[in-house]
Amino acid sequence: MAIGLLLALVSSASGLAQPLAVRAVIDALGVGDSLLPPVLVLCTLIAVSGVANGVNTYLLGRVGEQVVFGVRRHLSSRLVRLRVPELDARSPGDLISRATADTNWIRTAAALAPVQIVNGTVGLIGALILMAVLDLRLFGVTLIVLIVVGGIVRIVMPRIREATEHAQTSVGRVGSALDRALGASRTVKAAGAEEREQTIVERASAEAYEAGLLGARWNAVLSVVSEMALQVSFLIVLGVGGAFVAAGTLSVSTLVAFLLYLFYITAPLSELVRATTMIQQGLGAAARVSEVYKLEVEPDVDHTHAPSEKETVNAPALEFEGVRFSYPGREEVLRGVAFTVPAGSRVALVGPSGAGKSTIFSLLLRFYDATAGVIRLDETDIGSINRGALRSRIGHVEQDAPVLEGTLRENLCYAAPHASANRIAEVIRETHLSSLVERLPEGIDTQLGARGVTLSGGERQRLAIARAFLRRPGLLLLDEATAHLDARTEDALRDTLMGGTTHCTVFVIAHRLATVRDADRVVVLDRGYVRAIGNHEELIAHDDLYHELAVTQLQSG
Repeated sequence: MAIGLLLALVSSASGLAQPLAVRAVIDALGVGDSLLPPVLVLCTLIAVSGVANGVNTYLLGRVGEQVVFGVRRHLSSRLVRLRVPELDARSPGDLISRATADTNWIRTAAALAPVQIVNGTVGLIGALILMAVLDLRLFGVTLIVLIVVGGIVRIVMPRIREATEHAQTSVGRVGSALDRALGASRTVKAAGAEEREQTIVERASAEAYEAGLLGARWNAVLSVVSEMALQVSFLIVLGVGGAFVAAGTLSVSTLVAFLLYLFYITAPLSELVRATTMIQQGLGAAARVSEVYKLEVEPDVDHTHAPSEKETVNAPALEFEGVRFSYPGREEVLRGVAFTVPAGSRVALVGPSGAGKSTIFSLLLRFYDATAGVIRLDETDIGSINRGALRSRIGHVEQDAPVLEGTLRENLCYAAPHASANRIAEVIRETHLSSLVERLPEGIDTQLGARGVTLSGGERQRLAIARAFLRRPGLLLLDEATAHLDARTEDALRDTLMGGTTHCTVFVIAHRLATVRDADRVVVLDRGYVRAIGNHEELIAHDDLYHELAVTQLQSG
């Protein structure tokens, strides 16, 4: 940046000297002196100005890329560490636009605006000084015009900033609308809702268009005012200066030099206007980016320890004691929940929809923190455990079994990046993924596409289970992890999950009767309360709700 500023000064100085060199050429013509020296000086000044501008353009481009890289690196680091409540409350498309479109505005403002301000200021002040030296009377006319332009710029600039902020917010809405449509593309197409989704995107795009158009209007006002002011000043200077020449109080060469400076200040004045506009646009974008830095992050998710394949993993005990929780702005989801999961046991959590089952898993993983009560892992309050360390002991298989864009290997090893080839092969056999690997054209290194679109629901679930197994967790959380499997594969996997071969504590949200029957203990949840605890036989005989669930929901699963 310092070199860029220096080159900008060199370019400005070269430009400022050119009208004086032109005057020297005119004077040489008038008195019959040799033209070679002043022409050589003029050519040298033009060459120096051009080279300085070219090198400066490259350096500014490099600085701009460094700026945007640094901002995006820090911003992305912040985004991936945002707390789950913050992510749940915001659209991914809007957050993405802050790391892409907004940072581009910041790059332009940070890289180009400072140099243009220096370049424009030096050029403008230098030209005005030289114009004053040439003729104070003509300088006074020019100064009045510049004061008028400056006043208009001061009025217009805040409006450009407001328009930019509005435009960038609207661009974020466009990203959110596209994320909604493309993220559920199959649902959109199956419902024949393409036109409706297009309308939503177009509505957001129209808002961005209107906001951008407003900014363009204010920019146009600046451009028109600046151009007209300079043209008017040129006509006045030409008329007044011509009268001075006719009266013999001003030489022709001085008038020509003054007019050249008048044309010259068009460039630095335009640079100052553009730089000020860039700064206003950059400030608008920076305001949106700074909002991300106000969001709460998880500071304790890095530098975690993953157990090695030779390391013994202990199956922990789990205890809920008087746990209460409510999502922001909503009534309580959990109301004094209390139960235990013995170390190494297989415990099923059942209950009607909305009972709070998935919320319990979210609290265990500390996506959210309980508003009251205590959750203990091996007699230690999980609130006192580093989030990264806590999650490194837990394997979580989500019901929708998300697949990340990338290869099968990358997805398998996502939670255990250093897993050996032997361990990967072992887990593939345990989760019955061998047929999938054989079918894929490049085996385990085959690209799975966005969100794993090339896989069936059952294959995605087996992949999610394999990913959890590779991590070698002490506690395995299963959110109905076999819902999309065929009967034979489900039976085989259930033996692995609910048998004793996993060497960990298994806590499963169950919707299938077979899963509940295999559990050592069943916790029945209803409207945020623990209604009953026991094994399948005890509950089927003594709890009406469980009996109803077993006959309807569990049996039908």
